Amino acid sequence: MTNFNKLKLASLSGCAAVSLALHATPLQAAESETLIVAGGCFWCVEADFEKVSGVQEAVSGFAGGTVPNPTYNQVVTGDTGHYEAVKITYDPSVVNTDQLLDLFFRSIDPTDADGQFCDRGDSYRTAIFATAAQEAAAEQAKAEAQSELGQEIVTPILSAEEFYPADAYHQDYYKSNSLIITRFGPRSKAKAYTAYRDACGRDERVKELWGDAAPFAG
Repeated sequence: MTNFNKLKLASLSGCAAVSLALHATPLQAAESETLIVAGGCFWCVEADFEKVSGVQEAVSGFAGGTVPNPTYNQVVTGDTGHYEAVKITYDPSVVNTDQLLDLFFRSIDPTDADGQFCDRGDSYRTAIFATAAQEAAAEQAKAEAQSELGQEIVTPILSAEEFYPADAYHQDYYKSNSLIITRFGPRSKAKAYTAYRDACGRDERVKELWGDAAPFAG
């Protein structure tokens, strides 16, 4: 092959590569979506949903009340109207809203209107804070859960409003190695969380209600 032909072939190959690059459609990452739910102790809800494939983050906080930027101590008094809530950010190409709502109902006691498990009071009630786009899915998930459970579900579906993250102390509590003082002496937050969850009877009650359909109960 002459030098001219070699040069021509190289030039044509380069043009083809540029043409493919120009016409290729770039892969677009799915835009993240969010879902806000209240399921009793927000440490537990956060711990559960951060195990779900496609969930990018779960943040403990407060929703549903009238006091802006409430503190934890304000909320637990029951005077703010806020629920302990969790904001779940997820990739809808991996896990969708319907799936998350199904998991949510089967990870709580939706028949209890006064709190969850050992935690009593308004701030520990269950709720779904749905956007307008999520309302129909939330109603459908509630109806399906009620049919499956065969009991009245009292978890309300409320309009999604302002979500206020709790302070850093409460985030990722279930996996933190930071030491705290408990009545049993110094423990990591992770160990204190496990002891609390066991003592509160959360998994035991969820398994009693949902059996094998309970997704997070050990």
